Amino acid sequence: MKKIAVQMDHPHQLNPKGDSTIVLLREAQRRGYDLYYYHPTTLRLAHEEVRGEVRAMLHPMTLHEADMWYQLGAPRIAPLNAMDVILMRQDPPFDMAYITATYFLDTLPQEVRVLNHPTAVRNHAEKLLPLRYADAMPPTLITADHQEILDFLEKHHDVILKPLYGWGGHSVLRLRLGGDNVHALLEMLGRTHSLPMIAQPFLPEVATHDVRVVLIGGMVAGAFARIPASGEVRANMRVGGVPVAHQLTPKQEAYCARLAPDLHALGLYFTGVDFIGDYLTEINVTSPTGLRTLERLYDAAPAVMFWDGI
Repeated sequence: MKKIAVQMDHPHQLNPKGDSTIVLLREAQRRGYDLYYYHPTTLRLAHEEVRGEVRAMLHPMTLHEADMWYQLGAPRIAPLNAMDVILMRQDPPFDMAYITATYFLDTLPQEVRVLNHPTAVRNHAEKLLPLRYADAMPPTLITADHQEILDFLEKHHDVILKPLYGWGGHSVLRLRLGGDNVHALLEMLGRTHSLPMIAQPFLPEVATHDVRVVLIGGMVAGAFARIPASGEVRANMRVGGVPVAHQLTPKQEAYCARLAPDLHALGLYFTGVDFIGDYLTEINVTSPTGLRTLERLYDAAPAVMFWDGI
């Protein structure tokens, strides 16, 4: 019987109606797999005479259909090398705590499959990974220099600025040339984000929708558009974006045919690729979402595809 451990935030923080992690766990349980939950802060590396052993505080986990959708058993500190599959599903921030967890998981034997592969997650930041496919991207500037951002704004007149390691649409700003608060916004971001920012021209298509493509095991599992709330420049569902069915454009389809096998070869088994118009803007690798949406929009079974591919 396969043993599946999921590294994630506490289950009470998850939304049972929309969370992709729950979709994956329900399908694993349906197959008879044993499920275990642990929080990444409980990871520890114990060095023995022969090799180091990664352990965590494991809770046996059972899922239910009721409002109280999960039940955790008595926890115990146990080695992760007894698992067949480990799902890295905690939400960002992508900080040193997150990175440290990837180092721990890197020491596991190859027989333990970690998805996505911790080295690949650590080495491929979600807003930097698209640079591998620069011809698919809009003009992009990544810098902590405010003057360079102002020069970029002077050139493009209307710019979206976001933290390089932000997520869920947090701290995304729109700057317009001649705007009264441009310098104040840059100063505010400089105080709250010491790392480089990413600047791209405002793409008018985002006013109607952006596109999320879900890739699993080197193949397209499905795609949907996200319609932003009125007055928003962010279409993320966390900030009110509404998902609708979407047929990929020829360019989007061609880019995905190129990305999907490449990302899989890197060790990124499950990813979420974002487009605005025909421009590639982001590749989500840490805790991609969209499985529940694919189920609802298309009566699809992406979790079946996920586990069949392992």
